Amino acid sequence: MRMTMNLFFGALLMMSIATGVVPKPHLRTVKSINDGLLAVGIADKIRKTCPSISARMFKALSFMNALENKAESMGYTKAEIKAYVKSPNQKAKMRARGEAYLASKGVVKSDPESYCTQGRIEIANKSQIGALLRAK
Repeated sequence: MRMTMNLFFGALLMMSIATGVVPKPHLRTVKSINDGLLAVGIADKIRKTCPSISARMFKALSFMNALENKAESMGYTKAEIKAYVKSPNQKAKMRARGEAYLASKGVVKSDPESYCTQGRIEIANKSQIGALLRAK
């Protein structure tokens, strides 16, 4: 039985390689997509918390569209992308990463001005987060 299973999976692998069908990694492992989503989430948190910073909405929408296009070019379907982005589990992980990033930069949850300070730093540094923000 074990030999039969090994032969089956070996044949399946060979067919996949021969036909060019190689399983794609889960979206959570695609660093460029996840880093982009993280930047959007952090920028959103900053603009919602800091009254003197707003979003560059057109830029943010264009950036999100570019991320989606990149994922699609890697073979992910719109349904797979939507399921990943809307996943409560994934949202929680991304929120935790964003909070850890902000905390590492000295942002304090109960101090809106600390979000403003970090937002202005991101804008000045021309980071991906800063590119999505505008100081009023």
